[in-house]
Amino acid sequence: MKISTKRWVQSGIALLCSFAIILSVFPVSADNDISSLENQASALEDQLAGINSDILALSDEISGTQMQLEVLCSDMERTANELAIAEENEKQQYEDMKDRIKYMYEHGNATLLEMLFSAEDMTDFLNKADFIENLSSYDRDALNSLKAIHQQIEDNQATLLAQQESLNDLQAELQSKQESLQAQAAATSTNLADVQARLDQAREEEARRLAEEQAAQQTGASAGSESSGGGSVTTGGSISASADEVTLLAALLQCEALQDYDCLLAVATVIMNRVESPRFPNSISGVIYASGQFSPTWTGKLDKVLRQGPTSLSLRVAQDAINGAKLSSVADCYYFLYEPATNRTGVVIGDNVFFQRW
Repeated sequence: MKISTKRWVQSGIALLCSFAIILSVFPVSADNDISSLENQASALEDQLAGINSDILALSDEISGTQMQLEVLCSDMERTANELAIAEENEKQQYEDMKDRIKYMYEHGNATLLEMLFSAEDMTDFLNKADFIENLSSYDRDALNSLKAIHQQIEDNQATLLAQQESLNDLQAELQSKQESLQAQAAATSTNLADVQARLDQAREEEARRLAEEQAAQQTGASAGSESSGGGSVTTGGSISASADEVTLLAALLQCEALQDYDCLLAVATVIMNRVESPRFPNSISGVIYASGQFSPTWTGKLDKVLRQGPTSLSLRVAQDAINGAKLSSVADCYYFLYEPATNRTGVVIGDNVFFQRW
């Protein structure tokens, strides 16, 4: 009986000690929970900020790709029109050749023989023989030349189509990444909201516990002692440019505009506006070769004009633009597209439409 009583006393003392230990540890444990939740919330906020930054960067990249696609579609429309003209010229040349062959067939070789034998002397005979031969050669060479132009335009069209497919694939990939990041952002936001709710709850519980402890302390203190409280061409400034930059600018103008002074100067005005703007590279070559801006730089069209040499009109307009000449109607424009291929509004000059913002 004494042993049993002794054991009960020992058990009671142990229980009281354990309870005291738990009470002493509890505030530390609560602090650790709040600290842990605060760390989790901070990490999730950083993660969400990083994801949003990635989404913003992807949005800019998608916008740039969309701009490239629009420029490329514009160039494809131009190339399709050029192909139609080449096909019509080839067809007309073929019809003309058929008419000449038909005439020669209907009248027989007698007509050609009469032409030869009507020669007054040997020199006249040889000249007429050369004429007959040159007539056939002309038809053959002209048709071959038109076929070569037709093939070149078809190749250019195929290149543009392949580049369009590549850009479409890239855009689809970027949009897929954007959707994935948006899903991650949504999940992270949900996790952050959950952690924040748990943190708010933990803080409320901690505040309640502290309030209860303070009330208990005040109650105990009051029991023993006192409690304590608690249109036209304008001329502006010129820029310095090397001969190569003048040629480069002239070649691009020739690729992008009709061979008309105002049409060429309108494109040149856009180029020079970009050179002068802090939003774009500050050199002619930098603006022209900026990624995704002018399709002739990546289709090979610009290189071909550079090899052949720009026209005198293109060179003249390029030099005038470098000397400060601008077309007043597009003096505030930074972009242009092939007008038949877009529904954008703006100032139409030649076959291009010019506008201020993308």
